[in-house]
Amino acid sequence: MKVVAINSSPMMDMGNTALILNPFLEGMRNAGAEVELYYTKKLEIKPCQGEFNCWFKTPGKCFQKDDMQMLDPKMRSADILVFATPIYCDGATGPLKNLMDRTVQQVQPFFELRDDHCRHPLREDTKASKVVLVSNCGLWEMDNFDPLIMHMKAYCRNGANEFAGALLRPHGPALKPMMEMGVPLNDIFEAAKEAGRQLVEDGKMSIETLNIVSRELLPREKYIQIVNQHFQQELDALEKK
Repeated sequence: MKVVAINSSPMMDMGNTALILNPFLEGMRNAGAEVELYYTKKLEIKPCQGEFNCWFKTPGKCFQKDDMQMLDPKMRSADILVFATPIYCDGATGPLKNLMDRTVQQVQPFFELRDDHCRHPLREDTKASKVVLVSNCGLWEMDNFDPLIMHMKAYCRNGANEFAGALLRPHGPALKPMMEMGVPLNDIFEAAKEAGRQLVEDGKMSIETLNIVSRELLPREKYIQIVNQHFQQELDALEKK
């Protein structure tokens, strides 16, 4: 089983998104999957120009020469695609959105009816993949992921892919400080690993496992207090310079 994972956090492995993504990928590797991980920060992926050369002049190929030439065939043959992103302005990071836009070359310009909607059929060399979202949010509530999840589900429907679920970490910035304080959080990372195993071996992730990944770390009022105190200290330090 081939897995292609994209980490679009500018912090790469140092970010809160990676704290959930990495054990998830480890679980898939342990279950026998072949996993390739890429960071958008290390890739040159230009925005889609909307001229549709990839539909007509050079079917299936974009005229732009960048790292999508390397990444696109890997994505086309993947059984599972993992899109990992922190929440930026209620959605994915800009580099990930650029990457997703550029996958328009994986579909044909024609329409077909699927589930009573106009959709584009996949090209013959493009596999219908399972798509997993891994996301971290600085805000406390789970519904802050709703716009991104809606977008990912629409992306899957339009590309004939299957949305396989999401590993979501609200109030993610609390993870590292709590780990440093010795607060028990191992159940979260073990659940992320277990979700990876489940997806490879069972073809799906259990709701119970995903709920552990998203579980409350501390009460909302306490989180607000800590965050505000931290930012006030940062501002005070800047004023003293």
